[in-house]
Amino acid sequence: MSKSEHLKINEIFYSVQGESTRIGLPTIFIRLTGCPMRCVYCDTAYAFHDGRNYTFEQIFEEIKQYDTKFVTVTGGEPLAQKPCFDFINQLSDMGYQVSIETGGAVSIENIDPRAKIILDIKTPGSGEIKNYDWNNLAFIKPDDEIKIVITNQDDYEWAKTIILKENLANKAEILLSPVYGQVNPEDLASWILKDRLRVRLQLQLHKVIWGDKKGV
Repeated sequence: MSKSEHLKINEIFYSVQGESTRIGLPTIFIRLTGCPMRCVYCDTAYAFHDGRNYTFEQIFEEIKQYDTKFVTVTGGEPLAQKPCFDFINQLSDMGYQVSIETGGAVSIENIDPRAKIILDIKTPGSGEIKNYDWNNLAFIKPDDEIKIVITNQDDYEWAKTIILKENLANKAEILLSPVYGQVNPEDLASWILKDRLRVRLQLQLHKVIWGDKKGV
């Protein structure tokens, strides 16, 4: 097989979706190795380097055992591996409902339109705003989602300004997520309600259920 038919995979597992508008749905997670960003709150740093090479066919064979059509391709930063784009095409051809979680450092322009993009916007508190590709906002579809992770109230105020300036509420669903164990969800909820912000408060359901651990 050609090199383009391989991906370096950190883990493949079956769980309930803990984030996005598909929260709670049984989902196959395919976590790719590698990421060009180093967000201060990253909870998957173990995926920066660890993993092994799989052919596309090996991945397809492994995920067939799970009785769901929902697949989330994540990382790390999955788009940092160029074959990921064709991998998403092939998953979509097979009838899977694919979501792709991306940190926004790599262009989303050529992602298969059948896939749901979950696009991060990096805040000042993330430590990675300098590496964010703002051109990605031009490629967002109405059925995609924009996620902003909030590290403190300053981040929230910054996010509110961006949401209004870029008219994001009319582009896609907006998810505001507090950093687990750092921002009180009650505080974030109160800020959103006070400002009547057109966003969805997102908690990480998998951490509510199992805590902050790998493979869930």
